[in-house]
Amino acid sequence: MYPQATFHFPFGFLWGTATAAHQVEGNNNNNNWAAWEQEAGRIKNNDRAGLACDWWNGRWKGDFDRATETGQNAHRMSVEWSRIQPTPDHWDESALDYYREMVRGLRDRKITPLITLHHFSNPLWLEEQGAWENDETPLKFARFARKVAQALKEYVTIWTPINEPNVYTALGYLQGFFPPGKTDAAAAFAVLRNMVRGHAAAYSAIHEVQREARVGTAIHYRGFLPARPSFPLDAWLAGFLSRNQNDAFPRALDKGRLNFLFKNASLREAAGTQDFIGVNYYTTELVRFSPLDRKNMFMQHSFPSGAPLSKTGFIADVPEGMFTALRWANSFGKPILILENGVEDADDTLRPQYLIEHLYQVWKAVNGNYPIKGYFHWTLVDNFEWERGWSQRFGLWGLNTKTQARIRRPSVDLYAEICRENGVSTAMMEKYAPQTVEKIFPV
Repeated sequence: MYPQATFHFPFGFLWGTATAAHQVEGNNNNNNWAAWEQEAGRIKNNDRAGLACDWWNGRWKGDFDRATETGQNAHRMSVEWSRIQPTPDHWDESALDYYREMVRGLRDRKITPLITLHHFSNPLWLEEQGAWENDETPLKFARFARKVAQALKEYVTIWTPINEPNVYTALGYLQGFFPPGKTDAAAAFAVLRNMVRGHAAAYSAIHEVQREARVGTAIHYRGFLPARPSFPLDAWLAGFLSRNQNDAFPRALDKGRLNFLFKNASLREAAGTQDFIGVNYYTTELVRFSPLDRKNMFMQHSFPSGAPLSKTGFIADVPEGMFTALRWANSFGKPILILENGVEDADDTLRPQYLIEHLYQVWKAVNGNYPIKGYFHWTLVDNFEWERGWSQRFGLWGLNTKTQARIRRPSVDLYAEICRENGVSTAMMEKYAPQTVEKIFPV
C-alpha cells in the first residue's frame, strides 16, 4: 500500500500550454520557414505546415475553450513578425487587431497570456537582409517589440522576446537543419551576439511602453553528461556543450558579456535585462569523445541506459534532468518559469509517465525554495514540428490534419486534474501511470 499523498504547488501557480505562431496558425507564407518548406529534403517527408492547426481562420477559439475547460489558467503563444510587418515599411494593423482579439479571448477565458515575439521565424524581407547576421536587426526587432507591446499592453504583461536563441543559432548556423542551413561558426557567433543585443533592445522598448512588464528569455536547457565520467575528454565535452548551449545567452543577459565558441564580446547594454528566466527542458543525453568521428565533431551522443524513449527516439524520459535544469536556472537569482516541457507520443503511452515524473521534480525544486512561478506543457494540440514536420505529435490533444478534428488523449484529463488540484496526487499516478508510483514511493 502506497501513501496517499498530494504534492501541491504554490497559490497562484500558472498552469498552461505553449504554442508558436508558425506551428499553429496556418498559411504563414511570408517567412523564412515557408520558403524553407519549399526546398526538397529540408523537412522530414517533405511535409509542409499548410493549415497547421488553422488558428488564423479562427480555430484558436475552440482550442482556447478546451484549455479553459480543462483547468488551464495560462497560455504561452507567439506572434508572427511577418504578418505584423509584411514589408520593411508597412505595419499591418489588421494583424495586430487579430492578435489583440486572441489575447483578449484568453483573458475572457480567465487565462493569463504570455507572448513570445520571435519563435524561430523571420519575415522574408529580413531574411533577405541577412536576418540576425545583420548588425541592424536588433534595432529593427526593438521597433517590432515596441509596436506589439503598444498593441497588446492592455492584456499582456509577461513577455519573452526571443525563444531558444541557442537552438536557433545551433540548428541554423552550426548544424544546418534550420534555415538558412549554414555550418559557419563565425556566423553563429554573430547571430547569437545580435540576438543578445536584440533581446536587450526589446527589453528596454517593452518596459518603456509598460512599466509593470515582466520580460525574460526562454532557454532550451539540454542536459549533457559524460558517457564515461572518469574519462577527462568526455567530461570536458559535456562541460563545453553545456557552457555553449545552456550558459552563453542567459549569462550574457546577466553579466553583459557573451562567451561562445572560444570567442567573447562585451555587451554591457544587456546586463540585467531579464526579469525572469524561462526554462525549456525535454531530455538529457550522454556525450562520448570519439577521435574518429570527424563528421560529428569528434563526439557521439546517446541517452542514459534504461531511460524510456519516445517512439522516434527523439526524447528520452530523464526526469532528474528537470531538477538539474531548475537548479541551474536558480543560479541566476530570478523567478523561474518552465516555458516548455513535453514528449512526442502519438499513442499517449509515455506522456502520462513523463508528465507526472517531471512535475514531481518541479515540486521538489519548489520545496527547495526555488522561485518557480509556472509550468507550460508543450503543447496544447499537435502542430508542425519544424524540420521534423508532422512526424512527431506533442499535443495533449491530437490533430487530424485532413479534417482539423481534435482528438482527446488521456493526458488531457490527467493534466486537467493536475491543473484543478494545483498538484499531483498518488490517485492520479495510480489512475494514469501506475508505474510512476513505485518510482516516487520506492519500497
